[in-house]
Amino acid sequence: MAIYLTHESKVLVQGMTGGEGMKHTRRMLAAGTDVVGGVNPRKAGRTVDFDGRAVPVFGTVAEGIAATGADVTVVFVPPAFAKSAVLEAADAGIGLAVVITEGIPVHDAVAFTSYARHRGTRIIGPNCPGLITPGQSDAGIIPADITKPGRIGLVSKSGTLTYQLMYELRDIGFSTCVGIGGDPVVGTSHIDCLAAFQEDPDTELVVLIGEIGGDAEERAAAYIREHVTKPVVGYIAGFTAPEGRTMGHAGAIVSGSAGTARAKREALEAAGVRVGSTPTETARLVLELLEAGG
Repeated sequence: MAIYLTHESKVLVQGMTGGEGMKHTRRMLAAGTDVVGGVNPRKAGRTVDFDGRAVPVFGTVAEGIAATGADVTVVFVPPAFAKSAVLEAADAGIGLAVVITEGIPVHDAVAFTSYARHRGTRIIGPNCPGLITPGQSDAGIIPADITKPGRIGLVSKSGTLTYQLMYELRDIGFSTCVGIGGDPVVGTSHIDCLAAFQEDPDTELVVLIGEIGGDAEERAAAYIREHVTKPVVGYIAGFTAPEGRTMGHAGAIVSGSAGTARAKREALEAAGVRVGSTPTETARLVLELLEAGG
């Protein structure tokens, strides 16, 4: 089992013919992702060869869906065009849009996440690594060769920490790993993923990675207390960050005690979440819980 992405997912790539789109489409195909087409109005009707697999290019997302039955799109377009790309995908009825692009203006993200929600399209991102269900499908830029299928669910604001925890826990493996992105506005939250992992029968434990700034982790803690019965292990990046300064992700702004790593850790621990001080300690806590049967 998995959340959001399986071997049955049919993936379009908006921006497939660009440099990043080409590179990561090749990676996704190598990981077993069923990439059924790219989208570029200027190159519609062509095909692109990826190591012997010919992938067609469509003029619009709607054309790609009509021809292939695609239900996922991965967006690799420049920031200035990301809003129109996501709106087009939502209008075409795509079920899941994975927005890798970073540097998207906040007002654009507000507009397209709200519109997509109204249209029934789930957004992962923006400014995210995407998501992977190991052994089934990889939509985005997450390396597919650092872990294997298993029983841990992972939801993370940080792409780098997503990769590190996947590697640290590679001997156990993951059901699905979701990088939700660290911008102030994202389409899918920690809570959304927690709810999905709670319902997934093959996810036994959830790892939640947060970072300083905002109150997403505090809200996740409240949700865990009321709705999650599976064990959750957490890690918060940014314990050494000075207050009142923006660092890294655009959402990582700390003001007073609000948004600090300490406040987030305290909220999660009060909800029964074990929180590691380092990624390696976080992995050790996961192993301890699994060995103890949760």
